[in-house]
Amino acid sequence: MDEVLDVAGERGAVELVMGMSHRGRLSLVIHLARRPAEEVFAEFEDVDPRSVLGSGDVKYHMGATGEYTTRSGKKIHIHLASNPSHLEAVDPVTVGRTRAKQDRAGNDGEKKYLPVLVHGDAAFAGQGITAETMNYADLSGFTVGGTIHIIVNNLIGFTTNSREAHSSRFAAQLARRQAIPIFHVNGEDVDAVIRIARIATEYRYKFGTDVVVDLIGYRRHGHSEVDDPTVTQPLMYKAIKEHPPLYQIYAKALGVENIAERAAAVKAEFEAAQKSATKFTKKPQMRDLPKYWDNYFGGRYKPEYEEPTGVSREELANLSERLTTYPEDFHIHPKVKKMLEQRQEMGSGKKPLDYGMAEALAFASLVKQGIPIRLSGQDSRRATFNQRHSVLFDIQDETEYVPLRHIAPGQAACDIYNSTLSEAGVMGFEYGYSRDYPEALVMWEAQFGDFANVAQAVIDQFVCAGEDKWNLLSGLVLLLPHGYEGQGPEHSSARIERFLQLAARDNIQICQPSNAAQYFHLLRRQALRKWRKPLVVFTPKSMLRHPDALSPLEDLTHQRFLPVLPDAEAHDAKRILVCTGKIGHELRTERQKRNDMSTAIVFLEQMYPFPEADLAAELERHSAARDIVWVQEEPANMGALNYVLPRLKRIANERPVLSVKRSGSASPSTGSAKAHEVEQKTLLALAFTMQD
Repeated sequence: MDEVLDVAGERGAVELVMGMSHRGRLSLVIHLARRPAEEVFAEFEDVDPRSVLGSGDVKYHMGATGEYTTRSGKKIHIHLASNPSHLEAVDPVTVGRTRAKQDRAGNDGEKKYLPVLVHGDAAFAGQGITAETMNYADLSGFTVGGTIHIIVNNLIGFTTNSREAHSSRFAAQLARRQAIPIFHVNGEDVDAVIRIARIATEYRYKFGTDVVVDLIGYRRHGHSEVDDPTVTQPLMYKAIKEHPPLYQIYAKALGVENIAERAAAVKAEFEAAQKSATKFTKKPQMRDLPKYWDNYFGGRYKPEYEEPTGVSREELANLSERLTTYPEDFHIHPKVKKMLEQRQEMGSGKKPLDYGMAEALAFASLVKQGIPIRLSGQDSRRATFNQRHSVLFDIQDETEYVPLRHIAPGQAACDIYNSTLSEAGVMGFEYGYSRDYPEALVMWEAQFGDFANVAQAVIDQFVCAGEDKWNLLSGLVLLLPHGYEGQGPEHSSARIERFLQLAARDNIQICQPSNAAQYFHLLRRQALRKWRKPLVVFTPKSMLRHPDALSPLEDLTHQRFLPVLPDAEAHDAKRILVCTGKIGHELRTERQKRNDMSTAIVFLEQMYPFPEADLAAELERHSAARDIVWVQEEPANMGALNYVLPRLKRIANERPVLSVKRSGSASPSTGSAKAHEVEQKTLLALAFTMQD
């Protein structure tokens, strides 16, 4: 790493962004980030357990920052990212963080910020997220000008031999899918290692691509210092025991004398640091956050964090004009032209707005205010359901025109990318990007919300737990299409229940806006508030253009997102139906059919943090209602039922609380459109007729 940084410093590097798991990590914290050994030992002495009571993380997961001075005198900032035990999950996060830093720097960003990933051999060969991360290395929306990959190849994974861990001769074979160099180097040939470090770094800077260094060595103590590897690899560890340590081999080759005394002096230095660490009374902070985080904060929610999100009609009309205009010589697709004409009518108030136009206006208003937009996902430029069309294509030469980049002079950037066919890798990238661009509205969109489950490790370990474990904030938005339309188990549920199970201590926001205006205000709220929390949005599919989910232009001028949408139509309600999302509109249609205006339908737009006061006030407004019913499309063991029901009962003032839902099921939904229709009709009927 000393050699890598020396070369990088000569070529303009100002910061190393590094992701790695456990092996060798503490050594790098001390020798690369230049953190005092006392601080590292103090972490292991657990000097201040109350500081992490109920949260925190194990010591070798924590990130570190510092300053390293190269042999040529260049100062390079070191940023070692925090990581979980999911060994390779930190890969895309590190690359995303690097891209954000490069984008902030503008010109020469790729020279200034160098990403390095350190892998274990078994993890590099076996973990799919590594392949996902390497696959987008040269794509315009995700490239960082090359990442240096170092495989700390110990020829074993825990107790699994390499012949049991991968099907190729070398663990690094995975990287052969790309036209990049792979250097296999003997870790005991110090001079060769340093030479390869220089060549690899020079190659990265010359050609702007990934480079892999397969550093082949061994583990002296097994998986950890308390492990006994002789149980599973007796012959290998007999040979290792009889083999001198590298420092002795290299000292002998150089002719260094008094090596035992020199080693003893180093050991004594660290033993003194360990003794000193026991005197610490406060947990040391081994990192410094960048200045761009100064204006943002996390913690528990407070109402005073809210910012007005409404936009005037005049401004909406101006934005709409820019969104629906393209160059005169641009040959637009007839279908897209018609869509833009419809959006012109929406922007002038002649037609109600659909979700696509509401989102476009939210993005346009934000970039005009100087807030950058970044959105990526599978097919996100057009959008899975044909509702976005953020990029227009000339049908004669495929020239691109992005209206959101032509809103106003001096506006912020707007980058919307189609991603690779990846969930975990791309979501990890966008989480990392949000960590180093807090001013931006950063979004990851699933093709269908169900597919987010492929990125569950990123959700669990970073998105939902990053603040609790590492006190690191993120404003990442997950856009997850959700709704039951008879399209089968993998195209219905974004697994609301999983996110609600992960919700605690205001760590995330979970919302399902039921109309276009609510979606507009929700996006603007996320960008304008200084309270930085991940936002999970269950977005619609069939409701994208449904008349009941459209909004008048006037609703975009209102001042905020409403966590609870009250029912203004019911009279002297005898029953209150509480729901979220698409089912609410279907309940309204059913109510019309029945001509039953004695049933109130209340939309819970934000499930977490739970808007108890708003919902209690709406229930009290219908004080004559005999009972309260939670209605959901999802099976009884899924959806928001188990989360919402106890909270409803707490605020119901002894009124009975019932629930209508599908029967419990191992699969989220049926694959039969006709069966779905029968189930949905039954749900709607029960909601209006069910008795306690």
